[in-house]
Amino acid sequence: MKIKSIYFLTLSFFCLIAGHAQEDRLLKYEIQGDFYRSGEFYFSDSLQLWQNKNQLLSELYEMGYLNPLTSLQVQADGPMLWQIVTGEKFEWVKISRGNVNPVFLVKSGIDLRQYQNQAINYRQVAGLFERILINSENQGFPFASIGLDSLVRKDNTIAGALDLDIGPFITFDTLKITGNSKTHPNFLANFLQIRPGEAFSQRKINDGVRQVRNLPYLRWSGEPEISFQNEEATLYLPINDRRINSIDGIIGFLPNELQGGRMLVTGQFDLALFNVGGRGRNYELHWQRFNEFSQSLQVSALEPLVLGSALDIRASFSLLKEDTTFLNRDFRIDFGYRLGANTYLTVFSRRQAGDLLAVAGLSELRRLPDVGDFRFNSYGMGVEQSWLDDRFFPRRGSLAIMEFSIGNKNILVNTAIPGELYEGVDLRTLQYYLRGNLEKHFYWNSRWGLFSRLSAGWMENPNLFINDLFRLGGLRTIRGFNENFFFTNNFAFLNIEPRFYFDTYSYFMIFADVGRLENRVQQFPVDFPYAAGMGFSLETASGIFNFIYALGGSNTQDFALNFSKIHFGYTGRF
Repeated sequence: MKIKSIYFLTLSFFCLIAGHAQEDRLLKYEIQGDFYRSGEFYFSDSLQLWQNKNQLLSELYEMGYLNPLTSLQVQADGPMLWQIVTGEKFEWVKISRGNVNPVFLVKSGIDLRQYQNQAINYRQVAGLFERILINSENQGFPFASIGLDSLVRKDNTIAGALDLDIGPFITFDTLKITGNSKTHPNFLANFLQIRPGEAFSQRKINDGVRQVRNLPYLRWSGEPEISFQNEEATLYLPINDRRINSIDGIIGFLPNELQGGRMLVTGQFDLALFNVGGRGRNYELHWQRFNEFSQSLQVSALEPLVLGSALDIRASFSLLKEDTTFLNRDFRIDFGYRLGANTYLTVFSRRQAGDLLAVAGLSELRRLPDVGDFRFNSYGMGVEQSWLDDRFFPRRGSLAIMEFSIGNKNILVNTAIPGELYEGVDLRTLQYYLRGNLEKHFYWNSRWGLFSRLSAGWMENPNLFINDLFRLGGLRTIRGFNENFFFTNNFAFLNIEPRFYFDTYSYFMIFADVGRLENRVQQFPVDFPYAAGMGFSLETASGIFNFIYALGGSNTQDFALNFSKIHFGYTGRF
């Protein structure tokens, strides 16, 4: 008995080897009828044979040959022969709208005239059905079904009518947040435009999933779910709050050398609060002062969906005091509107003011100084298009931002400057600027990625001052230089940053920055700054620590170790 078992196992083993060693079979085919075509393919099993045969028949069906005749000849020691006769080519005489409302067809983007006297293509008919069903589910009828009725065949032509079963009308119920987010459901309902009582729309749900990704303070913890009951749809959103509120600062007290007995307050303070009160309100404050004469301040506030509308309002104010040279103030108010899940449009009004501070010795000038007193009132428009997978920490996708502004600039006459220097100068001129930013994130695997960014700006006015110009340099633009090191009226720069991820939000990186800058006001030669360096970003339980070592070179700074810059900081998040 034991010998028989061994024999059986051995025989089965050799049969299995023979089965795997069997060569692929060859099938030759011929298509005859209205046209002739021949070919061949190899197959290793019946499933592959069925797939190849089905592909050939599908091609005939799409051409209108709905009833081809086939025959298969099998030879023991030769290739298989499959003969296909196309048969009659069927055409639509007409597809009528049947019980479908003509307005409904227009909203679905369907013109039934394109199906008259055309070869029958079942894929086109399936596409027709799909468009009708998509339009149905976006107008409150997610359970609609569609088919053809009253089919009539005459010779090789077919006529039919659409038959739509619209199903029950479904409305949205209240949103349910199933994650730990403290975001108010009414805010999310207005933000996603999914309000109780409105018609169900699958498009709004799909767009809403993408829009939540554009909110940096929220993240998905799972997939959204829908339940239907009593002709109402309840949407369950598994979203969690993300800890991105930040506070960071350092305060120093130094003896004031110009005012004895008093202390000089220096330092830096940054505060960013997001989704305040669970209603999408954002507030930011940034202050910096490292010596007695220079400091900067930026304050902004965002109020989304004002009075339940789809309009956002953002107000911001910035102040820059550049040692004893000039003082700039900038007040801006933006009105934002979401054109879609990924597109955000803004229109804004902006008032900029610049004043010359150091007036000693100006009476001896022979020409107007490069820094001046001005008022600039402008109006502009911006657009933002996002394809990022995560707004707060993107790894894949792109982000494009474009902004244009135009307005009247008024030059103020400074009484400390000889009046004749203003003769022949147009004190009221048109000034405009265009600024854009394009980011691209690549993510090849769990360890390797790349961040790239191209930024450019252009400013035009016959009487530009230094305190008009764009400011570049530092951690967020061209690294390896002090913050706001460059003044420029036209610029373009590129950042390339390969990254090696060793945790979800932690990575090592190297980088290279290169740019082209023009300063027409000071008549400097065109500058081509460049920088290179390395660093890392480390996520901790309470914040993010960043460290970057950079070397930069330009017309005014040598690419040398003694000019290297270290950018580091810890941002606490809560």
